[in-house]
Amino acid sequence: MATPELRETIDQWLKWDKCEKTRSEIEALDQAGDWKKLNELLQTRLAFGTAGLRGKMRAGFNGMNDLVIAQTAQGLSTYMSEQFSHSDRKTRGIVFGFDGRHNSKRFAELSANIFIRAGFKVYLYRCLVATPLVPYTICHFNCLGGVMVTASHNPKDDNGYKVYWSNGAQIISPHDKNIQKAILCNLEPRECIWDTANLYEAELLIDPKEAIVAYVDKLRDTLPSSIIEGNSQRNLRVVYSAMHGVGFPFIRDTFASIKLQPVIAVEEQKDADPDFPTVLFPNPEEGKSALELSIKKAESSGSSIILANDPDADRLALATKNSNTGKWKVYTGNEIGALLGWWAIYLYKQTHPEGDLSNCYMLASTVSSKILRAFAKQHNFHFIETLTGFKWMGNETDKLIKNGKTVLFAFEEAIGFMFSTNVLDKDGVSAACHLASMACYLQSKEEISLDEKLQNIYKEYGFHYNNSSYYFCYEPNVIKKIFERLRNFSGESKTYPPSILEGKYKIKNIRDLTNGVDTAQADGKAILPVSASSQMITFTFENGLVITLRTSGTEPKIKYYAEMCAQPGQTDFDGLINTTNEMVSGIIQEFLQPNENNLTPKSD
Repeated sequence: MATPELRETIDQWLKWDKCEKTRSEIEALDQAGDWKKLNELLQTRLAFGTAGLRGKMRAGFNGMNDLVIAQTAQGLSTYMSEQFSHSDRKTRGIVFGFDGRHNSKRFAELSANIFIRAGFKVYLYRCLVATPLVPYTICHFNCLGGVMVTASHNPKDDNGYKVYWSNGAQIISPHDKNIQKAILCNLEPRECIWDTANLYEAELLIDPKEAIVAYVDKLRDTLPSSIIEGNSQRNLRVVYSAMHGVGFPFIRDTFASIKLQPVIAVEEQKDADPDFPTVLFPNPEEGKSALELSIKKAESSGSSIILANDPDADRLALATKNSNTGKWKVYTGNEIGALLGWWAIYLYKQTHPEGDLSNCYMLASTVSSKILRAFAKQHNFHFIETLTGFKWMGNETDKLIKNGKTVLFAFEEAIGFMFSTNVLDKDGVSAACHLASMACYLQSKEEISLDEKLQNIYKEYGFHYNNSSYYFCYEPNVIKKIFERLRNFSGESKTYPPSILEGKYKIKNIRDLTNGVDTAQADGKAILPVSASSQMITFTFENGLVITLRTSGTEPKIKYYAEMCAQPGQTDFDGLINTTNEMVSGIIQEFLQPNENNLTPKSD
């Protein structure tokens, strides 16, 4: 028998849910008496956070479905109604975009309908769009906010609800907590919200398609005319994969706009397909396993460069073929960040002959390479480190702009890049345009490849070697045990390991952003924001290696990010690599204890 509490929740779901598919799922489980599954689906609610919502598409309050989306849209519209005047809601409005996943269009239409009935002007895209188009459209039309329905590179059964504020950046606290409260206060579906039959006839509904044209024009403006002219004179053919996502039309149009040769598309992955039939994980960050078809296409077409977006086109992967060895190199996000960071400096100097960068800024997340810091030191500009995620970099960029500063570039190691401030979020389309343009420039002016340029950057600014990966851990209690052991290492609170490998490598400083400890600060307190709900500890060793251990906000992973930073002119790259790998191996075994904790390593 179901408990009285569960029975009440089942009845409530069946009363409110009007989707035949998800109603049938709950009814079938109820008839079968599967109380365990019903508890999982109904008694826990999918929480709204700084990433909005993301979860498996299924019935129940713990899934992505019509009812949960309706409740979310009701809460969001209520909160925004409290924040903005009636006049702003009717004249500035909100924008909705969606990707090619199952139910994405339905979730966007349902949300648009709710906002229209709440008196908002609504910009609803009629076509699939890349995620960067939503924050761009917010700024283009001066909207109050926006929502992109996407689960980015998650598995095919997932979907998400990514919320942006009026500045075009992802929401941060206190908006996330206040929206969550508003959702919980507006759970009962309002009258007529399910009726979307006449949605496209609504007076307050607008197709924002002109913003796509403006986005392409703005992207073109980030390149000097000399670079665009140079693109037209090179026969650079790039193989491109949209990873069964939305990127191809945007790559096609932007490449044409800046006079790059049309991409050679991986046909099997060119068009949006919610089942992602050719990849186990639709995530180009997975490396060669996700780029097999791209490499095959490049080999057959004679191309030496591969660019790949993730399914919502906000991330970008790069691979190049070595002309001497014939081997393919898949670049890390940190390596792409080094290339694009250098390119941003070069372009700025082209348009500012005086070469003064003192009012300029670059940003990277705390787990990303510090190569931008090395650039800043040599070129006399500012480098800012933020917490992980573009919500932090986007909002920090917004503050800098409002204070009259120029932000040239921002990136995170998870192949996310913000080139210029046209979009205050990662943008895989603009990053692709700039990497391809950079490749044309290097071929023409310096007669070197992207990889050769990367090596030159390391020689000039200092070799930055990264060793990053992750382990799967499906037990939250095990994750907690691992991190609590590290911060109670001597049996007392806030005591940490002093070294690794029997004292061979000593730890200099520790920053724990779960509890606010930072031993590098005079008062021992962290400067960056602290979050008790997530695990994140950074160890800085006396020899210069920095490693961060953290949990993922969207996946059951423990991630590690290690970097060794050399000084300019230091040429013992192999020695630095060997030391870093030795230390990372020791840290994994001593700190994470993968065998004892039954952790599963990354497959690739």
